[in-house]
Amino acid sequence: MGTTFMASRKKKEDTAGAAIARKIMEEYQPKNTEDMQDALKDIFGPMFEAMLQGEMDAHLGYASNDHGRKNTTNRRNGYAHKNVKTAYGDVTIDMPRDREASFTPQIVPKRTRDISGIEDKVLSMYAKGMSQRDIAETIEDIYGFEISHETVSNITDRVMGQAEEWQDRPLKKFYTFLFVDCLYVSIRQEMETKNCAVYVILGYDVDGVKDILGIWIGETEGKHYWMQIFDEIKARGVEDVLFISMDGVSGLEEGAKSIFKDVVVQRCIVHLIRNSIKYIPSKEYKNFTAQLKKVYGAPGLKAAKAEFERFRQSWSRYPGAVDVWVRNWKYVEQLFNYGSAVRKVLYTTNAIEAVNSSFRKVTKKGSFPNEDAVRKALYLRVVELYKKWNGRPVANWALVRNQLAMDDKIQSRILKYENY
Repeated sequence: MGTTFMASRKKKEDTAGAAIARKIMEEYQPKNTEDMQDALKDIFGPMFEAMLQGEMDAHLGYASNDHGRKNTTNRRNGYAHKNVKTAYGDVTIDMPRDREASFTPQIVPKRTRDISGIEDKVLSMYAKGMSQRDIAETIEDIYGFEISHETVSNITDRVMGQAEEWQDRPLKKFYTFLFVDCLYVSIRQEMETKNCAVYVILGYDVDGVKDILGIWIGETEGKHYWMQIFDEIKARGVEDVLFISMDGVSGLEEGAKSIFKDVVVQRCIVHLIRNSIKYIPSKEYKNFTAQLKKVYGAPGLKAAKAEFERFRQSWSRYPGAVDVWVRNWKYVEQLFNYGSAVRKVLYTTNAIEAVNSSFRKVTKKGSFPNEDAVRKALYLRVVELYKKWNGRPVANWALVRNQLAMDDKIQSRILKYENY
């Protein structure tokens, strides 16, 4: 172990980076991180200037100290001083010029004064729920230059076009599962603040890959607005859906089936749990939900019915809570028409809950000035989620796909769209 460590350490000390670090330490003798930042800032300019000289050499076809015959009449023509923003603060660099003014630098493009990559950093901070004021203060603290609230707003506004294209993009023809849900955000409207509904649809395609089909904003959650959304996703290309998991908005199930006639509508188990625990003392939540899980998580319908009967007897002193499940028993019962892996996808709503949790990171910061501000913030969260998902299928998708194939009608629908 000791020999391996020493060899690794020696090899690291022999690198070019280590040699440069030693030179910087000898020259600047930094005492703290601020001194180190100043040292790096000091060498940043010469590094850029050396790269720019290389670009000019390539542009003219000869080096600055080449006194031989030239193949061009174009010559160097001094320098122009330019202040640029970098990740280490403001730096002044000398930009080489040529007589014909045909030199187009790449490392520091013309009319560019910010090479810090600050736009990506601003968008990333905005996507994580930071306010414009917090972003401006953070940029100044970390990078040493000021950025106005208006600049932050202008940077984030540039994604609106992308957000609109994403919202209107064509969708796939077939989805195995759709999870529809609603959350609320505060929007300032005409001198008052209103809570508006944000409609979200999460879909799994035939390969089990997650996608957010869109984000819609309305005044309140209701059947008619959901119907407009279903009409829209159909117009954007969706022809068939196997399952839709939703809450109990009146008339929504019939509306969904009128647009996707063969869809199986599943009441969201999480919503049913939330509706029923309203009638239960908080100290008994844990025992109540644990016994409920034995019902919808049973290995088969016979066992589920037996567990449900025990559940009804155990909690009969809270008739309001039990009645929620009695009225919606058909949705629990229909889970057992499918294999255990399919059932778990339907009753485990972690996926849509995770999406909403991600959205709440940016919506909880306070009220928004308008709907576009909401769309901008949520679209940037969607981009972050896509990076996290990375096009991978959900867990145990092969088992889900095999269990779906056991139903001949479902399998024929899947095969019809499998290449889409």
